[in-house]
Amino acid sequence: MGEAVDRLMGMQGSDEAYCVPIEELRETQVAALDERLQEFAGKVKLVAHRAKEAGITRIRELADVVPLLLPHTAYKSYPERVLSDGQWDRLTKWLGTVDAHPLNGVDLEGIADIDEWVERLKTAGHYISCTSGTTGKPAMLPSSPSDIEWFCKDNVNAVSWGTGVRPQQDRIVFGLAPITQVPRNAVIGEALRDAFGVPGKERFSYPVPPITVGSISRMIALRKAIAEGTARPGDIAEFEEVSAERQKAMDAAVGICADALIEARGEKLFISGMWGALFPIAEEVRNRGYGAKDFHPENISYVAGGLKGAKLPENYREFVFETFNLQAANSYQMYSMQEIQTAMPRCQKGGRYHVPPWLVCLPLNKEGDALVPIPGSGEVEGRAAFFDLSLDGRWGGLISGDRIQIDFGRCECGASSPSIRDNIARYSDLEGDDKISCSGTVDAYVRGLS
Repeated sequence: MGEAVDRLMGMQGSDEAYCVPIEELRETQVAALDERLQEFAGKVKLVAHRAKEAGITRIRELADVVPLLLPHTAYKSYPERVLSDGQWDRLTKWLGTVDAHPLNGVDLEGIADIDEWVERLKTAGHYISCTSGTTGKPAMLPSSPSDIEWFCKDNVNAVSWGTGVRPQQDRIVFGLAPITQVPRNAVIGEALRDAFGVPGKERFSYPVPPITVGSISRMIALRKAIAEGTARPGDIAEFEEVSAERQKAMDAAVGICADALIEARGEKLFISGMWGALFPIAEEVRNRGYGAKDFHPENISYVAGGLKGAKLPENYREFVFETFNLQAANSYQMYSMQEIQTAMPRCQKGGRYHVPPWLVCLPLNKEGDALVPIPGSGEVEGRAAFFDLSLDGRWGGLISGDRIQIDFGRCECGASSPSIRDNIARYSDLEGDDKISCSGTVDAYVRGLS
């Protein structure tokens, strides 16, 4: 790494992580961005190409890094047939355009599907986290072992800051949501259990088989084939059978989770999950005659993601909180995305997501090709772009599809770090489409190399 990067990353877990005003850190952040460019231009082919194309050899101000940011679509820029046809050698070659480490020693013989490909890469020391891919084409995000270690520490520290509760290994940890089986999801569950859970006490996991990226991709592809009239009867029958079995397991899981929570009601609990899964469990606990009066008053929660299409009543949050005796002050929420690895915890008083020093927030215009003016204080609106200086396995610069409002001054909670209002929206939802100006050229370049 470099001196500036080390200084910013060294703030992880310290009291000053969200307390130093941005004007005191900006010079160090710019120096850190330059250190990352000098390091990664020789590692990641796509970064070298973007720097050469833009004529950038040094980063001397924030605007210099904008042409080097990658659109979130860059991580799914491989030809779709490469995945559907199981061309694992070509897919690995494509991954080499965005991975910061040589993909040596990966056994590609006899791979059955994408899940086995991900496992082979993991065996060779390359951790790939895949998004589920709503179009059936998942984004693939390479991480190094040091990224996995950082990600775990960062999440534990962020939960502690966001709830005000120190990890003291004194809780029963409940994971109450189906998860996608990728390295990132697996390790965070283990890290939170080790930090907050009673030693030797297993984390309670949602009692349904984990969802694999391959199964999601196959399901979406089949739905597309059904809509187009090209699906085979055997495939449809298999899909219906698997769906019915999974729904049966999901229905049974509600009662199993309710029983486990009721049994542990006198203990301090760490409850994590998603609203769509937590609400029916809370309903079942209520149906069995239990509620806030029966649960420990120091419980904490970690709820990730939105509703994910679940149809819930307007008071779903309050209902879940009241059922398990959860206090709003002890409820951890955060803003992040798969393409970066740093969490932005939500403060309690200001209700805003706070950006730590090693994550450089770069609000852009809607097209994603220029910074919007950044005042010393007061909110600005723009497309969310970030540079995550903690990333080692891939380039840290990202242009997202989110519209945010960010303030670089002091928050109502007292923290001086930049903070993002809790009204984040996706441009695709606001306007029905979303075009980032550099997406086409980036995708074409990567496809050309793979």
